[in-house]
Amino acid sequence: MTSCDDSYAGLSVGAFLDALAAGTAAPAGGSAVALVLAQAAALCAKSARLSARQLTADRAAQVTTEAEQIRGTAASLIDEDPRAYHAVIEQRRRRRDSGGAAARTAELAAALSDAADVPMLMIELALPLASLAAVLARDGNPALRGDAIAAGLLARAAARAAAALVSVNLAGMPADSRHARADSLLAAIDERLT
Repeated sequence: MTSCDDSYAGLSVGAFLDALAAGTAAPAGGSAVALVLAQAAALCAKSARLSARQLTADRAAQVTTEAEQIRGTAASLIDEDPRAYHAVIEQRRRRRDSGGAAARTAELAAALSDAADVPMLMIELALPLASLAAVLARDGNPALRGDAIAAGLLARAAARAAAALVSVNLAGMPADSRHARADSLLAAIDERLT
């Protein structure tokens, strides 16, 4: 799979890992981070479903629904990240005579800015997910405490990796507010998981 129109989210684990290891532009780090985030959300959903007695049935259903919504969004980002980054690749491939240097630089900066939106969304999803994981680890089914803790740690790792991608994409834009927003979200995630 080399086109930005291909779907990676539906691949088997082995095929996805093969695609990550291939010498192609996609999938890459953003898709891997989205998968980790989706896995963390799936662990929260599992923990919530099996915690109805500890949380009450209504609360367990609410947490399950929240975790499933995050999982669905994160899973969609497995494919959205390569689509967003495709514009960056295209800008870098453009022929040098297709416009002035200033125009090419501005177009590349715009593409990089747009590409930063997907990993930024991953960080934003990781915060409520970390909160769910913390609740499940503290109040959920004790037999699934390890799963809830693993979910929180995976959400934290995904957020940190996504923040690195945001930073790389916005390296030429140090004043962009998403740098500070990412840092603030990472601190909030750490706070939820302590």
